Amino acid sequence: RHHSISQPFDQLGSKTQRPAQNTKDRIRRCQWRFLNEMISRRLALLFWVSFVHLAGIYLFTRGFLLTRLSLSEHTHCTAQKCTLPSTHKRAVLLIMDALRFDFVTPDPPSPASLYHHNVLTLPRELTASHPKNSFLFNAYADPPTTTLQRIKGLTTGSLPTFVDIGNNFGGSSIAEDSILKQLLLAGRKAAFMGDDTWMSVFPDSFQPNMTFPYDSFNVEDLHTVDEGVIKHLFPLLENPSKPFDFLIGHFLGVDHVGHRVGPDHPSMKAKLNQMNDVLKRVVDLLDDDTLLVVLGDHGMDRSGDHGGDGVLETSSALWVYSKGPALSQSHVPPPSGLLRYTTFPGTSVPHRAIQQIDILPSLSLLLGLPIPYNNLGTVIPELFWRDRKGTDLVRALELNTAQIKTYLDTYRSSPSGGELDDSWQALQSAWAATEALSSTGEVKLITLSNYNRVALAACRAMWAQFNPLLMALGLSVLGIGLLATWAIYTGFSSSKSNWHSWLGVQLPRALRGIAGGVVIGFVAYLLLASYLPGMDALDCILFAAPLLSSLVLIISSPPPITVQALWSTLVLLILHALGFFSNSFTFWEDRIVPFLLVSSIVPSVLTGFTAPVSRLRYRIIGFSVLFAVCVRLMSISTVCREEQHPYCHVTFYASSSLPAPPFIVLVLSGPVTLALPWAIERFMRITRSDVGVARSFLPVILRPALVAGMLFWVVEWADSAGIVDHRWAPILRLGRTWMARLAFGIALSGGALWWLVPLCLDIEIKDAQPGKKRQVNVIGYANAFGSPYFIFWSIFLSIVYTTTQLTGQLVLALATIALLAYLEVLDSVRDVRSIETAFATATPSALLNADASTATSPPIRFADIVPVALLGIQAFYGTGHQSTISSIQWKSAFLITPTLAYPFAPITVVLNSVGPLFLMALAAPLVALWNRAPLPTLTPPPPESEKSGSEDIVEPDDQVKRESTLAALGFMAYFATLLLGTAVSAAILRRHLMVWKVFAPRFMAGVLGVLVADAGVLLGVGVGVERITFRVARMFGRKPTEAVQ
Repeated sequence: RHHSISQPFDQLGSKTQRPAQNTKDRIRRCQWRFLNEMISRRLALLFWVSFVHLAGIYLFTRGFLLTRLSLSEHTHCTAQKCTLPSTHKRAVLLIMDALRFDFVTPDPPSPASLYHHNVLTLPRELTASHPKNSFLFNAYADPPTTTLQRIKGLTTGSLPTFVDIGNNFGGSSIAEDSILKQLLLAGRKAAFMGDDTWMSVFPDSFQPNMTFPYDSFNVEDLHTVDEGVIKHLFPLLENPSKPFDFLIGHFLGVDHVGHRVGPDHPSMKAKLNQMNDVLKRVVDLLDDDTLLVVLGDHGMDRSGDHGGDGVLETSSALWVYSKGPALSQSHVPPPSGLLRYTTFPGTSVPHRAIQQIDILPSLSLLLGLPIPYNNLGTVIPELFWRDRKGTDLVRALELNTAQIKTYLDTYRSSPSGGELDDSWQALQSAWAATEALSSTGEVKLITLSNYNRVALAACRAMWAQFNPLLMALGLSVLGIGLLATWAIYTGFSSSKSNWHSWLGVQLPRALRGIAGGVVIGFVAYLLLASYLPGMDALDCILFAAPLLSSLVLIISSPPPITVQALWSTLVLLILHALGFFSNSFTFWEDRIVPFLLVSSIVPSVLTGFTAPVSRLRYRIIGFSVLFAVCVRLMSISTVCREEQHPYCHVTFYASSSLPAPPFIVLVLSGPVTLALPWAIERFMRITRSDVGVARSFLPVILRPALVAGMLFWVVEWADSAGIVDHRWAPILRLGRTWMARLAFGIALSGGALWWLVPLCLDIEIKDAQPGKKRQVNVIGYANAFGSPYFIFWSIFLSIVYTTTQLTGQLVLALATIALLAYLEVLDSVRDVRSIETAFATATPSALLNADASTATSPPIRFADIVPVALLGIQAFYGTGHQSTISSIQWKSAFLITPTLAYPFAPITVVLNSVGPLFLMALAAPLVALWNRAPLPTLTPPPPESEKSGSEDIVEPDDQVKRESTLAALGFMAYFATLLLGTAVSAAILRRHLMVWKVFAPRFMAGVLGVLVADAGVLLGVGVGVERITFRVARMFGRKPTEAVQ
């Protein structure tokens, strides 16, 4: 029996179904080995590109984000030669996490907040009534403003580096000298209660019977840690024997309230009232020999978050109080040259300002302890000003200055001592000035203090030093690698149906280039190690291997680089990358991306106006308008960088200081979540591909998963906003935890269903007419690749949707509709290009032949990929993120567990942060798959077939395999270009005042963008495309030259 396949084509531009003939014997002799080789080669090509990215990132980051050397020496003191007689026998250090200076100031910003101003009033009241015993300061907390880094600074007096923030979730014990080590050396006892971060850095510093740590990362728990501190604090203070010499109590409630609901919330007022009551009780229980220090380890921004270097994040409160001996006894204030004042934002009254690390040398000397070896802080003058001549202050500064000089001399003689080259002369001059003075007056005080300030400035600059060689090597790898990626893209694209052969030639060359580079890099290190400062063998290998491999590909397949090609294809990408040299562009990138995104579809709109078929005109223009409307609505959702004020207004949250969803979002979240699967179904119905697995997946898997994810955040809002009585809080917490788990469980079950039955096809059998054969119609044939892949993509959509807050969920829904609209635009533009190509040939009547006209649809272009890449960036900004640390939404860490649990908490935070980018990277193959039918295409035979004399095989999925790989390469190239732009700008502007505020964070965001883009396309091509093409080939693959018996 001989079967045939008929393919009626109702009208051009209308793809609703393709009939196919039923057969019992499909693909009788599949070339499995050949197909597996092609799969592995295409993935190997993408992995090669990712390897080049990783190597360039590693080298540049090693040179750009340096860490400082930690010295293990500690200060030895004999016969009180390196300290002062103690004024107090013991100290109580109370840390109120994220206590911003304006929370305690007597002159709050105008207008004053009802919730966090004029609430915690005891420090200012005692300072006003006892000016010699009580001092209130605005303390500058060095960024990054994360708890672990501030604990290190407070206890060692040292400065963190920018990359230290990565250790905030897994700190290791401190090897440097610290006040706790000095207490142990002096035989004194330390007690601790509160944030368990202290236990990771000081595991053996506290008395076991006076150590009470509590979990610190459960930001939804506002009271447990504070109540635990209170429970153990007061019994120690009330104990007449005073069993401690140094007591640390670390409260977390203020910080957790800020993270959860922001500073402008009744919960913040209640928490500050509680802290005020605690301080009153502590003051009442203090004896005359105990010094009280209360401080915030950092501040918080307007929304209650921290981590960056904004003014609100670095402004922390510091209060020192002595109930017994006065700290300052002279009516004459210290010399004005020693005192610095600053004005808090929104206020007009300057306040006394210090460095937060200044408390360490001051507290050490007041307790009669040596200053820790690595300290860079300066003693606070007011705490040692006890006579008109400042005798005690002079001695304190002399000890302080000598300690810093010793530290710098040791650092200078260390392997990292070269970092001080640029500032060593200035340091030596400042030190010589201190030795030349013999007086004890104001001049000596200022000279000593000046040396400390010069040393601090030098170290701040030193730990912002770079390794230009490593940076240059990293930039070289990224730049040459990008050129090689473009060479691969153009070569792979121009090879067309011969892409198998092209890959078979180029990929081995690239691998041989890597092998040769490894050898060259290792030999170069052995020969030139003495000329390569700061580099090791791995650096040399990771430079030579990808560089040589890239050069091999560029030489063997040179990319066409012309001004016309760059202008017509890459203009938006080039403009986007060049913009990172401007701090203003970086500030406002979230507002510029929508313009670039809409501009990217302008050529398609112009094509729509000139389309020869009215239906295509309406489709292109209509879906383009829908796309533009979705982009505009997405851009309404914003969070503001500090630099954007006062020209930016937060819309992602209810307000800049209330991190809750706006009311309109609460109203729309339910209807939008329910409507999204319906909208997806309507798009799939255009090609009648809402059948097969889609018929059950959309209503049974996707909609329940999205609803469960939405309900989690609704219940979270109700719990945070106090909508229900607090007695219901445990039930609400349990309920929303299981909602999130249900959402993830449904998504995973949907993945299993898709793996088993991935295709969106249905079979329609028409009874045979007399004298005719029976006809079998395959419903959904026109979109046999795109619809199953979109179902695959929707699995991850439901996961990211669950991790995203309510406003972000609306943005993701709009992004999904925008993506589908763009895919329909792209499909219609391809149809227009097909028509124009046919009419340009000598036989335009070929359009009437379905097989001839659609056997190979127009290939994708790089410009087709740009809107998808930009849509990912727009979704990133629209879901409440910025290229700043403080925009991380920590609430997502407690999605599927009520407390911090590894690895779930980091995974959900990452999904919340970069999930939108990942989704669009995963969607990149859709550019090649959408509305592509599995039409047969002749391919070259494998070598085994040639030897055996067998005939060419036909792969109906040949074009989509090639073009999905092209789409992946294009997407990776787009984000690699942005990374190169951010890296070059960060390197050139590394001495810019805003390098750590603007350019470094954007570079780090660029790194994340590349890593996420690479992961997304690898998953999409390696799993999604391969599974679908495998099943389609099984269904439609055939041998044209053999009659199937």
